[in-house]
Amino acid sequence: MSLESVPPKYAQLVTELQRRIESGQYAPGSAMPSEHQLIEEFGVSRPTVVAALRVLRDQGWIDSQQGKGRFVRGRPALASLESARAGQLRLAGSEAALPGEVLAAGVVDAPNRVCSLLDLDSSGKAFLRRRLLTANGAPSELLSLWLPLSLVEGTDLTSAEPLPQGVRQHLESRKGVTFDHMIEHIVARMPTGEEAAALSMGEATPLLVVYATARDAAGRPLMVIDTVLPADLHELEDAYPLA
Repeated sequence: MSLESVPPKYAQLVTELQRRIESGQYAPGSAMPSEHQLIEEFGVSRPTVVAALRVLRDQGWIDSQQGKGRFVRGRPALASLESARAGQLRLAGSEAALPGEVLAAGVVDAPNRVCSLLDLDSSGKAFLRRRLLTANGAPSELLSLWLPLSLVEGTDLTSAEPLPQGVRQHLESRKGVTFDHMIEHIVARMPTGEEAAALSMGEATPLLVVYATARDAAGRPLMVIDTVLPADLHELEDAYPLA
């Protein structure tokens, strides 16, 4: 799970409860404190507690038993292998921390896939912020942020300078939106001439493209993060429990 430099309250609570489980303070098989007890101890709201417990359940730290409560399972076997998805990293990470340059920042005709993912109107217009990222001084990936035009006004996304904070934090503070979840699609294809030139790669080398759509709690698309990766420089790894 990717946490920002100033995590939301539920994420702070998740971290503390994980620490207590790992230290043995909450032993495997023991009952978790009730929602009311957690609210009283940490001085947070019920939605904050519910969100934190949901994360712990989904990650395998605790179990919920109907009519009995929540019980500790312990540290998940795959916890050390789990890593943030590409979309999470690009949404939370500061642009200034990623070496590279801004190639484009403006209104463009969005490709069909982006139009569909963003539920754009018939104009097909979207705001594009594209950066070429480098690793060890060489081009590594093309990172494109696609947003509805209504989410760009009043932000710094049109700047040619890297943002000092994460895109998520910037939009939540400037536009009052709340990011809830992401849906990722991964495709493999051959590069366009423009992509091959920007990434200094041969046109015979395939690409991996990760489309991550960030949505609010109602399912409304807020942004598409399009990450283009030369297949000979990157590999994608995932780890998940078998229920």
